[in-house]
Amino acid sequence: MRQFVCPDCGAVNRAPDGKDPREARCGRCKAVVFSGQPLEVNGAQLRKHRDSTKGVALLLDVWAPWCGPCRAMAPQFAAAAAKLEPQVRLLKLNSEEEQQAAADLGVTGIPALFLFLDGRIVARSAGLMNADQITAWTRQALAQAKAGAQTGA
Repeated sequence: MRQFVCPDCGAVNRAPDGKDPREARCGRCKAVVFSGQPLEVNGAQLRKHRDSTKGVALLLDVWAPWCGPCRAMAPQFAAAAAKLEPQVRLLKLNSEEEQQAAADLGVTGIPALFLFLDGRIVARSAGLMNADQITAWTRQALAQAKAGAQTGA
């Protein structure tokens, strides 16, 4: 059973493993749950996604509007969302507006990527990447995290 947060109303939704998540609609507001686009989140929304999402990885891009590499990576991150969803939900956090949330993550450079699986950080990276690099890095990190979970590492 997968569990994820509605991008429109914030309700927590569940979907059986056999059902295609791309067809999922929110049980509360009926919005499409996976759009293939990154979601802008604030600190509270990030916590809700981390605490409530199960069976779907979260990939967070921490960025700032004044950061040139962040602005260059934004369309690449959006392109990666189309490739990675619905197995991975992509989120964006503006570190300028959400300084405490960025500090809580230990962000020291941006753009920064954090990959979460069942609420915990399983990989992180800093620096500009294109869509193919983001996709490959995410898939490799997820495979390693899942392999480690199966072996108890």
